[in-house]
Amino acid sequence: MALSGPRLEPLRGPATHLVVLCHGYGADGKDLIEVAPHLQSALPGAVFVAPNAPQPCPGAGYQWFPISRIDPHEMHKGVEGATGLLDAFVQAELARLALTPDRLALVGFSQGTMMALHAGLRGPIKPAAIVGFSGLLTGTAPFVGNIPPVLLTHGDADSVIPPEALFMTAGALGAGGVRVQWHVSQGLGHGIDETALALASGFLALAFGGRLAPSGEACCTLR
Repeated sequence: MALSGPRLEPLRGPATHLVVLCHGYGADGKDLIEVAPHLQSALPGAVFVAPNAPQPCPGAGYQWFPISRIDPHEMHKGVEGATGLLDAFVQAELARLALTPDRLALVGFSQGTMMALHAGLRGPIKPAAIVGFSGLLTGTAPFVGNIPPVLLTHGDADSVIPPEALFMTAGALGAGGVRVQWHVSQGLGHGIDETALALASGFLALAFGGRLAPSGEACCTLR
């Protein structure tokens, strides 16, 4: 099966970059494409596309894989099973737009962050950058090839995926040679606030402009 979902075309001219938005558990592409206008002013040449995850979710929306509990090792199997479809979607979009992976960014929320981190760090297509909102890294496999920089944001009042997941993920990424930036939003639950969106747009603009180191051992906080 092929993934599909809503898209937002560039503000002007032909597409110069591609941003793939991976939604969370029980949501759909329409939910996450709503963040695209907040990022577009800094990325006027980018196409934003938010594919629906492959499996209907019990009740409503879609899921990349079933979740019974927040266990990174258990969820890693689900991430591995779903990544092939995401990789194929990204490859097709890059080909359609005649763009190379250095013009690509993967952005995820919650379960979509798990997908973006796995696909971007362990998959065959290495993007220019990865942004993860309110998610975590699954598994412990090493990262291979060209390692893109990563931005992580999380709310300190998140009751779905605890904020400690950010520190676990940032530590694992940094130990693996990934250049990581991170931010914790005070009073935010399981969501994305204006500060996180502003940091993401600036981070992606720097990455697409070649002004971020692709790898390194440093982790740093943004305020």
